[in-house]
Amino acid sequence: MRPCHNNNGYRLPGLTAPPEGGFALIAAILACMVLLALGMLVINLSTQDLRVSAKLVGDKKALSAVEVGIHAMSQTFNPENLAASASTNVQVDAANDPATTYTIGTPVPPTSGSGVVPLTGYSIGGGQQWGQKRYDVAITGQNTAYGTRVDVTTGLGYGPIEITTMSR
Repeated sequence: MRPCHNNNGYRLPGLTAPPEGGFALIAAILACMVLLALGMLVINLSTQDLRVSAKLVGDKKALSAVEVGIHAMSQTFNPENLAASASTNVQVDAANDPATTYTIGTPVPPTSGSGVVPLTGYSIGGGQQWGQKRYDVAITGQNTAYGTRVDVTTGLGYGPIEITTMSR
């Protein structure tokens, strides 16, 4: 610290001048850093909300594509030619949303449980029993614009078919 002088240049005993180390500059830099950190936090939180919202929109579009795929599967299902029921990357709405597609896998018999489910109320006498033949099918919906994908494996029943084992 420098000694303190009066206006005439004489040193005043016991008094010293305050340090001139640039405290105001350091305080201003710290304040700017705090404000910068706060601004970065606000930007990160707001863009995170946008990212979450975009992912939700993409997930909804992919799930909607799965629903369209299930509906298409129920309309085009052919138990005589299971491979013909499969389709790949079919656009849900080519005019308005070409990025949303569905894929239908080939239906297969179930790996667990019975392959046939009996139907009550279809028995017309004579020892006949009726039921539905079961299949499992994997359907995938995706939206490439949002980078989302939904995979669903669903069961499909075909019938009524006669399930009695007696020969005629």
